[in-house]
Amino acid sequence: MVGLVIVSHSAALAEGVVALAREMGGEEVAIEAAGGMEDGAIGTDAERVRGAIGRARSDDGVLVLMDLGSALMSAEIAVEMADPDGGPILLSDAPLVEGAVAAAASARGGATLDEVAREARGAIRMKSEQLGGGEPDPDPAQPPADLGSAQQLRLLVENRLGLHARPAARFVGALRGLDAEVQVSNATQGRGPADGRSLTGLAVLGVRGGDEIRVLARGPEAAAALDALRALADSNWGDEPTDDRPDEPPAPQGDSGAPEAGSRLAGVAASPGIAIGPARRLQVPEPVVEDGPVGSVEEERERLDAARAAVRCDLDAARAAIAGRAGAAEADIFDAHALLLDDDALLAPAAAAIGDGSGAARAWQSAAAAAAASFRALEDPYLRERAVDVEDVARRVLGHLAGTPFAAVLDEPGIVLADELTPGEAAALDPDRAYAIATARGGATGHAAILARALGIPAVVGLSESLLAVEDGTPLVLDGEQGTVEIDPDPATIAAREERRRADDAARAEALQRAGEPGALRDGRRVEVVANIGSAAEARPAVEQGAEGVGLLRTEFLFLDRVDPPSEDEQVAVLTEIAEALDGRPLIVRTLDAGADKPLPFLRQAPEANPFLGLRGIRLSLAEPELFRTQLRAVLRVAAEHPLKLMFPMVATLGELRAARAHLDAERAALGSAAELEVGVMVEVPALALAAAQVSPEVDFFSIGTNDLTQYTMAAERGNATLAPLLDAASRAPVLRLVAAVVEAAEAHGRWVGVCGELAGDPEAAVALVGVGVRELSMAAGRIPAVKAALRETDGEAAAAAAQRVLRP
Repeated sequence: MVGLVIVSHSAALAEGVVALAREMGGEEVAIEAAGGMEDGAIGTDAERVRGAIGRARSDDGVLVLMDLGSALMSAEIAVEMADPDGGPILLSDAPLVEGAVAAAASARGGATLDEVAREARGAIRMKSEQLGGGEPDPDPAQPPADLGSAQQLRLLVENRLGLHARPAARFVGALRGLDAEVQVSNATQGRGPADGRSLTGLAVLGVRGGDEIRVLARGPEAAAALDALRALADSNWGDEPTDDRPDEPPAPQGDSGAPEAGSRLAGVAASPGIAIGPARRLQVPEPVVEDGPVGSVEEERERLDAARAAVRCDLDAARAAIAGRAGAAEADIFDAHALLLDDDALLAPAAAAIGDGSGAARAWQSAAAAAAASFRALEDPYLRERAVDVEDVARRVLGHLAGTPFAAVLDEPGIVLADELTPGEAAALDPDRAYAIATARGGATGHAAILARALGIPAVVGLSESLLAVEDGTPLVLDGEQGTVEIDPDPATIAAREERRRADDAARAEALQRAGEPGALRDGRRVEVVANIGSAAEARPAVEQGAEGVGLLRTEFLFLDRVDPPSEDEQVAVLTEIAEALDGRPLIVRTLDAGADKPLPFLRQAPEANPFLGLRGIRLSLAEPELFRTQLRAVLRVAAEHPLKLMFPMVATLGELRAARAHLDAERAALGSAAELEVGVMVEVPALALAAAQVSPEVDFFSIGTNDLTQYTMAAERGNATLAPLLDAASRAPVLRLVAAVVEAAEAHGRWVGVCGELAGDPEAAVALVGVGVRELSMAAGRIPAVKAALRETDGEAAAAAAQRVLRP
């Protein structure tokens, strides 16, 4: 592999360019700095350059990049002094910084010395084109010459936030285990290439919603790598359609002097709710970073590896805790943090610094600071917020290296003030002590804001540096819906805000207090209200929110993000854990609902033009019988001890149902199982809703997935923001008619119908669903108290009237 040498009059500049180039080249490419004089003065030294060439040289050669003046002369002398029997040495006239970055990416791809040099010389074109100068690339659709045999893919990034932390983490994860070199360029912004396996490298490309990226892959599994990325793009990069562009923080409000009593700071509303209390600072001790190494180079590397392993355990625990308190989607934040622990953009410079004699802590601190600075230099406000994620992970590692693991302490209850809160700090807050969160920086889509919403803590962010001048103990009123913080307000203002807060809290408290009661209408008619969950950690908290069972267990969490499918015993263990947490309450297990829209790393699938209409749900299970039968055996084994029910997703025809039941019957016979097991189908495809009369005799129940049923009924993909009006009020009548048709067919055969889509968690829609005969409502656990409260306020006649108002033309 071609090596690189960076020659500069400034040692700091040379080392900085090396750090930047390593973000693209990773640890595999030998990159050496030759900057400054031996005594630290400005200048160049031929002997230092010769030594760097010797360290970076290989049979493939070494490319030397220089800044100006005597650097060229020193490099030429160093070449004359170098061992003539080594690999070739080439001096480059490329721009130092841009050339080094491009050369590192090219070298990592296995390019020859001449190809690496050509890529380095051409790097300035990217900047010229972005600034409107220079000559355009005559054929930008073609891959760079140095990657001549690479396969290419162009993808439109359509999710609103672009490749932010979690999609970037999924991008890296999709390539895991594949034997292919992958480079990515932002074709729209003219940035790159970057290493497709580097989380930080991808983010620094600044890929926004609407940008097009160009992916180049070379290697034995290049085609598989491109297929995996195509499938990820087709799934909206794994983002929910509700993701939005971040709000820009408001302009700074004057200087950073303390705001006067009675004044109001305006920021970005991040989490709703009103909080009244004194200003409090979160105490987060900074870990001590030793100046030098405490052991040998190998021992320092082992210390860093051990600290990273300890942080990985911490993140696993944080993920489980947040999944239990808030949900699996919010807990995904910590998956991205775990990827940062293994990111070459952090590891490579840290390892190099340790090799040069630095201690593990100082090396890691410097690498993290450089990565965070790269994020903060970006134009996109959302991507700038990712610097906090890097700093959070860095602090955790430094804490373990110093023997003081991460701990955030709030000495007294109140409204937490901070410059910018990290996800780890937000996750550690106790809502009983942290009344609210107010930060000087950050946006509504920052990970701390996401966690605050998930944990039910009111929050306002981006309040300017004036916030930091507020003295500890100052009375504050925070409004998380209006995005304001009032400083030491007068008694009348406090009284008015307190009255509003009490009314809101009373309504929520009453709903939560009564959430444990059985779901029922005012006239006593029973409606089972259950939860949708996506992990074992969500089961017990769902019960605490009033869930009478689980109406939808998304089993995909067992299969995603792993290189091998889960074993039968592993599935049995997890299903048993969930059933035990429900303590006798019913559990409806949905079989694997994956496909090209939710690709499985261990299952190769051909790319599909429209994966939402492709091989997914029951179609995939029938196409992969071994995978399907393993899951069915696990379900049957647990059903022998617990009240399980089974349902098949994405069924469109009676033939698919019969084929699925045939597999179930075969496994039941093989196990000799006599377990009672109700079997149902999800109604997501309009064809099944219209055929409900023929299907009813062969199932025990129907569960209507209104999310997919709505998008298929309205021919409007739910991730397409421009079609949102079709998926909101306009869809209520046609979808409710299909629900009513399924209920009528089911009742004719003594079957029951539930709803497990978003409509079930909307109190107003829930009443209308009950009005057409739905007997079970399954939703996100946090919505259960409000839905039960809405049901208690109506009766059968009123619910039927509500349904007719929706159905009426």
